[in-house]
Amino acid sequence: MNKLFLLLFGLATAGDLLAVSLPAYASLAYLCKPLLLLSLGLYYYRAAPHPARLVLAALALSWLGDVLLLFQARQELFFMGGLVSFLAAHACYIGAYRQHQWPGPGRALGWRMGVGLPVVVAGLALLSALSPGLGPLRLPVLGYAVVLVLMVLVATYRAGRTTAGSFALVSAGAALFMGSDSLLALDKFLEPLPGAGFWVMLTYCAAQLSIVAGLLAHERAVGPARRVA
Repeated sequence: MNKLFLLLFGLATAGDLLAVSLPAYASLAYLCKPLLLLSLGLYYYRAAPHPARLVLAALALSWLGDVLLLFQARQELFFMGGLVSFLAAHACYIGAYRQHQWPGPGRALGWRMGVGLPVVVAGLALLSALSPGLGPLRLPVLGYAVVLVLMVLVATYRAGRTTAGSFALVSAGAALFMGSDSLLALDKFLEPLPGAGFWVMLTYCAAQLSIVAGLLAHERAVGPARRVA
């Protein structure tokens, strides 16, 4: 059954990529996009030794964000709703990353600063580029960017406190999530980017799958009893 949910996620991803690439198939998004996080959430729920509520909440909020953003062209309020949903999803992922790690100091402070600095600089550079076109959305987008950067940092700082596989998958997924959101923001607030819809969704789907796979790798390695509360 788990493989069936993964297959459904793959088919929904392919269908949504087709929908955002070819106008003739645009209506396919209304079927495929809601299936993305539904199928991935069901996969995680069945595959996890002890499904974490924060992970399930992050996936559910991401699903809500996907559905709301389907209608953003009709009303700006749908975009704001999607923004809030994904902000809450990132906050849940931050909590989930902290749960899915072993107690201990992890890597040295110098290493963390060296890895974290490029993430912060990238976030600041993105905000600087977007700022002229944000208008009344400046504060909400700023708040979202802060939480997004924090999500990537917390994922990265799991190094030395989980398995190598879990660290690699979660940190890669977090970075892909930041890349996807950055492309979406540049396309919406700065200037239209060629093929933006395709690359936004490809990196987004890869991000969600990578994060879930990484968190599952940690759970399977240590067992539910040792996960940090």
